[in-house]
Amino acid sequence: MAGIKNFQVHRNKATRGMNIFKTGRNFRKTESKSEKLMNGINIWASYYRFRMDIFVKDYLGIQLKLFQIILIYAMQNNHFFMYLASRGQGKSFLSAIYAVTRCILYPGTIVVVASGTKGQATSVLKKIEELMPNSPNMKREILDIRTGSNNAECTFHNGSVIRVAVSNDNARSARAHVILVDEFRMVDLQVISKVLRKFLSTPRTCGYHNNPKYEHLQERNKEIYLSSCFYKSHWSWDRAKTYFKAMTEGKKYFICSLPYQLAIKENLLMRDQVLDEMSEADFDAIGWEMEMQALWFGENEKSYFKFEDLSKNRNVRRAFYPSEIAEYINDKKINIKKEKGEIRIVSADIASKGGSANDATALFCVRLIPINNGYERQAVYAETLDGGIVTEQSMRINQLFKEFSADYIVLDTMNAGIFLLDILGQGQTNPRNGEEYPPLKCMNDDDLAKRCVYPNAAKVIYSVQGSSKLNNKIAVSMRNALQSRKLKLLIHENDAEEILEPLKGYRSLPEDIKIKFKMPYIQNTLLINETINLEATYNNEGEVTLKEIGSARKDRYSSLSYCNMFADVLELQNRRNQKSDIKASLMFMMKPPTPY
Repeated sequence: MAGIKNFQVHRNKATRGMNIFKTGRNFRKTESKSEKLMNGINIWASYYRFRMDIFVKDYLGIQLKLFQIILIYAMQNNHFFMYLASRGQGKSFLSAIYAVTRCILYPGTIVVVASGTKGQATSVLKKIEELMPNSPNMKREILDIRTGSNNAECTFHNGSVIRVAVSNDNARSARAHVILVDEFRMVDLQVISKVLRKFLSTPRTCGYHNNPKYEHLQERNKEIYLSSCFYKSHWSWDRAKTYFKAMTEGKKYFICSLPYQLAIKENLLMRDQVLDEMSEADFDAIGWEMEMQALWFGENEKSYFKFEDLSKNRNVRRAFYPSEIAEYINDKKINIKKEKGEIRIVSADIASKGGSANDATALFCVRLIPINNGYERQAVYAETLDGGIVTEQSMRINQLFKEFSADYIVLDTMNAGIFLLDILGQGQTNPRNGEEYPPLKCMNDDDLAKRCVYPNAAKVIYSVQGSSKLNNKIAVSMRNALQSRKLKLLIHENDAEEILEPLKGYRSLPEDIKIKFKMPYIQNTLLINETINLEATYNNEGEVTLKEIGSARKDRYSSLSYCNMFADVLELQNRRNQKSDIKASLMFMMKPPTPY
């Protein structure tokens, strides 16, 4: 509220200041024509620098909404600016408008745009390209604009430039007067502190600074940060608190968060679209709170898993894709070749009923890569099925098992899972492509194995039937694997674009198909939100029980944690086999013959 009041006060002052164009110009009558022109330019430049939003309207011909006017004003009249926005508010549009306006009004300005990925940062320049055809004056000011991945830059006739920087150590030695960091929460804090902020080493210099009379009138450089909200355990939450404290102390800091209701009010987001998203069966309440309500999410004190433990393991870059998705791209890089000694697993937590009030079937495809102390577990694909007929679920599991070249299936055989086990034991034919799937048998339970009537069926199904002791073991194993960094997840979906863009044919795909390629990455985000929302309670024996909060689910957690536990089983089995091999080799050691 204080920021809005200040804006209104300054707006009134600026409006009163317009009188200078009518009665306040007491210039000498002997002024030459050029002097009058320059004095007029000085006045208009000062006015437009103070109220950039009016310049945007008058000169660029772009009509801003009220909240955008306030934000542009705050950007210009503060040294540090942080904007936390819901989806649909047009952060790239606002960034483009400010960057262009700053460059036009302040000749020789260098604006550096950075983000978690170069593609995200380049979106600001692409937005400028979109605006140019409808703004002749903007087009006239710009000398050249390039949006390629290797040379993204916008140069102006007056010497100003907007550059895109890679958010890593390779970006050193650049300089800037304004740094604009989009989705700053996705950028490493060390990169911001030790690389990007170091760009601001020198202020913009003008001719009048050579005059000792004006050398003290140096301009302050600016830092502008834009993002959606995130987890309170992340460093970005501490930065937000720092900005808020500084702003309330009257320093040149500004921070605000604007939720999705504003975007709806300003017709930037459709109300029906929002309602549809909120009613979806796999609605992610935590993600919605952060990305749409512009609120920071903090783990419950009872949370068994911490966001940091999950986030630090998000470094798997390439996802696996089933045939119905992979067929859209004619690129061999889409396939992940199986490494020597690698084991592949499809895990499934089964639900028989669909709908938002019920659980969902969650499937994961996981690679076990041999390392010194066992297996690194890489979750390279995930999907959820909203309940459904068990024959359809078993068909999907069979398909993934075949196409992923999996070695084992980890299956929840409680409740509906037992019927699915029976169907897997019969064999199936895929109506989509005629693929034959042979019968499969349980490997760790003789009674369940007998339910398959085919004696030669491959024993590849590992049955999981939950109990308090087993669930405790599964939870402890999952946390240990995360803390020891053995369980790896796919990178954030915002970073996935850099992996997908180079694939042949990807750029020309419709947006709804591109989303399918991003879904494995999104599923990992949903897994994290689901997992940190589990509360821990302990019985007298110290065993942990994990419970969902409210209407939240834990299907993804269950599926992946079952697979992770099975990886422990395989590790233990390998150690035993290795010990047996060592003992056997010792038993048959023979002394070499003594030479004559």
